[in-house]
Amino acid sequence: MKTIARIHSDFKEKFGIPRQSGLVEELKAAIVFEPEYRNPDALRGLEGFSHLWLLWLFSENVREGWSPTVRPPRLGGNERMGVFATRSPFRPNEIGLSSVKLLGIENHRETGPVLYVAGADLMDKTPILDIKPYLPRVDSHPEAAGGFADEYRNHRLDVQFPKDLLAKVPAEKQKALQGVLAEDPRPSYQEDEERVYGMNFAGLEVKFRVRGKALTVCGVE
Repeated sequence: MKTIARIHSDFKEKFGIPRQSGLVEELKAAIVFEPEYRNPDALRGLEGFSHLWLLWLFSENVREGWSPTVRPPRLGGNERMGVFATRSPFRPNEIGLSSVKLLGIENHRETGPVLYVAGADLMDKTPILDIKPYLPRVDSHPEAAGGFADEYRNHRLDVQFPKDLLAKVPAEKQKALQGVLAEDPRPSYQEDEERVYGMNFAGLEVKFRVRGKALTVCGVE
């Protein structure tokens, strides 16, 4: 396998990254190809598709061996499920799969063609193995059952973001940050209402506390 590109996102650390792609559509990212693959011909026709599949590596979760069961975060970190019934990064092969919206393609003198996408759930500089077009006629199954994940489909928090703190966030990043916070970045087993969490986003350290269904931002540095 070869790394064909790397993504550039607002997440320098794993904490806070949405658990699935598409949950926060306001998140923007850029895909920059490795020198060997900066050939515009390789993207010919891609502009006609609205969404893409990204196949990538969980580069920060590489470990020897594997376990047949894992603890999905949404189940509180205690209940075990089969690894192939989850999207856990701890797998026999550390391969991730994400569906993203294609916003545009631009050619740059130094980096060649760059893909701009929305809704990605990848950490900054994550290696990408392949890019494929999303085909709604065959890839979309509205009637599909979501297993145990369906129980947490509507798990969102009410984000309370004081105006003076929100003003410290670049205007074009505000909706994306609020969307990330609404998805509850905490590990599901953390329920200490007095704990203050810190999350790195777009070069900012965002501190927050969660009480019940309300998330309150208490610092932006």
